[in-house]
Amino acid sequence: MRSGLLGKKLGMTCVFGEDGRRRAVTVLKVEPHEVLCRKTVKEHGYEAVVVGTIETGENKLSKPLQGYFKKLGGKFYKKLKEFRISSESAPAVGSIYGADFFSPGQYVDVCGVSIGKGFAGGIKRHNFGGLRASHGVSVSHRSHGSTGNREDPGKVFKGKRMAGHLGNVQVTLQNMKVYGTDGDLLLIQGGVPGAEGGYVLVKDAVKRKNLR
Repeated sequence: MRSGLLGKKLGMTCVFGEDGRRRAVTVLKVEPHEVLCRKTVKEHGYEAVVVGTIETGENKLSKPLQGYFKKLGGKFYKKLKEFRISSESAPAVGSIYGADFFSPGQYVDVCGVSIGKGFAGGIKRHNFGGLRASHGVSVSHRSHGSTGNREDPGKVFKGKRMAGHLGNVQVTLQNMKVYGTDGDLLLIQGGVPGAEGGYVLVKDAVKRKNLR
C-alpha cells in the first residue's frame, strides 16, 4: 500500500490513442509533493506518511500549522495530507514526487467532493418517474408521492427517498484508469467527482491489481 497525491481538477478533454480511438479524460494538475515525516507502528500505532504540496507563505497559515511546519523543517505548504502505507513501500522523508507517481494503464481510486446542487426534488435526486400526466393528477406531476401509510406503520421510515439536498458530499470512484502523464498533468480516463478548480485525492486502487 503506497501513498497517494492531491490533484487540482482543470477540466475534461478528449485524446486520441495509438489505436485511433477517442477517449474522454479528466486533467489533473499535480504540484510537487514532499514527504514531510513518517509515522510508525512503534511510535504512533500505525504506518503512514505526511505529505505536503503547494508551497505558501508563513503568514497565510494558522499559528498551530506554522509551528508544525517549522518543526518539520521550515517549508510551508497549503495542502497537508496523511496517507496510510505499508512498511515496505514507505518513501524516504524529504523525497519529492509528482504526476509520474502513477504509471499509464494503472488503476486508481479517485476521491473528491461532488458539485453541490442545492435542494432537489425526487425526480432529479433519485431518478423517480413522477406521477401520471393526466387522469386526475393536477399540479403535482413531479412530486414523489406517498411517504407512509396511516395507522400502520404510522410513520415515515428512516432512509425514505425524498426531496432534499443534492451533491456536495464526498464521492469515491474506484478502478479509474490512468491514461498517462504530461509534465505536471495527470490524465485519468472518464470523469472524476468535483468541480473545476477543486482538489481530488488519487490513490492506488484497492480492489484491482496494479502494474507496480
